[in-house]
Amino acid sequence: MIFKAVVLLLCCVAGLLRGEQVRYDNYRVYEVAIADQTQLEALQYLESFPDGFLFWESPVQTNMKINLVVPPHKYAQFDELASQLALENRLRVPNLQQLIDDESPKRSRRAFGWEEYQTLEEIYDWLDEKVAEFPSIVSVETVGQSYEDRDIKAVKISYKEGNPGIFIESNIHAREWITSATVTWLINEFLTSTAPEVRDLAENYDWYILPVVNPDGFNYTKTTNRLWRKNRYPHNVLCYGVDMNRNFPGHWMEGGASAVPCTDTFAGPEPGSEIETQHIMNYFVSVKDKVQAYLSFHSYGQYILFPYGHRDAEYSENYYDMMEMGEAAAIAIYQRFGTPYEFGTTADVLYIASGSSPDWAHGTHGTPVAATFEFRDNGVYGFILPPEQIIPNAMEVLDGLVAFVRKGKELGHINV
Repeated sequence: MIFKAVVLLLCCVAGLLRGEQVRYDNYRVYEVAIADQTQLEALQYLESFPDGFLFWESPVQTNMKINLVVPPHKYAQFDELASQLALENRLRVPNLQQLIDDESPKRSRRAFGWEEYQTLEEIYDWLDEKVAEFPSIVSVETVGQSYEDRDIKAVKISYKEGNPGIFIESNIHAREWITSATVTWLINEFLTSTAPEVRDLAENYDWYILPVVNPDGFNYTKTTNRLWRKNRYPHNVLCYGVDMNRNFPGHWMEGGASAVPCTDTFAGPEPGSEIETQHIMNYFVSVKDKVQAYLSFHSYGQYILFPYGHRDAEYSENYYDMMEMGEAAAIAIYQRFGTPYEFGTTADVLYIASGSSPDWAHGTHGTPVAATFEFRDNGVYGFILPPEQIIPNAMEVLDGLVAFVRKGKELGHINV
């Protein structure tokens, strides 16, 4: 029986390696509330040995909610588990594949735009077009190759010498497509918008932007498994990938990260182990003396998160100033479409998570401001945000950035 199970699992892995598309027909997504230690430990065990279940968030503490994907053949098992543990839950998505199909309909045109999600190649080609169109303002360089030899590209937007820098890193988690879509929209706005507040933001700061820092994982979500999170380094024959946002040095593996390679929050065998993580770190270090803010774009949940994540009640020296910046951004975001954002440290308002890039930039390198922006939504669509929300999301994020940077300037952390 064990031998048959192993053979079946190896066949499934072989299928994935051949690039066959994973489907989630009739998979359900349940929101599950973790109320006590018994529930937490049971869900943590299930995450380590998922047997078909898929966690959209890792169960790292009590008093948090997670979204759990349940395949059709596990409906009864989930019901039994929920009953035995008295798990409060509600059905969020009845058919996950339908969300995925609606998100990426067959494309009738190939022009670059923000009414649909683009591939890695389309994003890179578009960036090259922007360099040709704005050669004195935009530059693109390859800062390294991924494990599978894909380029990791960095965009610099600079209107004049001597500007302070703002660093943006995007799509470190492969399935968070809205992040790179938003970044490209922001780049376009920095180059073409005539709004005075956008011109101020674009022209008085140098922007160092990494649109897709996990190109292998991102490509894998396009070709094989829409819900893949990690990079694609094969750490053993069955388990691929590291959660790169748990892989940075500085409080590495101090909570909210896993040492189990098959989990989505596997932090790697050592801090900074992944080639992609190393390229991000090397590029940031090369410009860090010019950078006053490190921003990491993620989805989903509608949060603005500050250091630190490895434990609650651990605050940076300018915590209260960053909270003012977060409040200003959240108010501006809400004023556009009524989208509510929470703000605070990662550990206080979201969950324990160690080894993240903003915590590393702020704690290790002293970058004055560091924040994670978790975009739309709050769980209705989760990672599968419909493409018609790309532009509204990007618009409100830009509003938030304008207010965030303006308040940072007032407080003396982001200077011109």
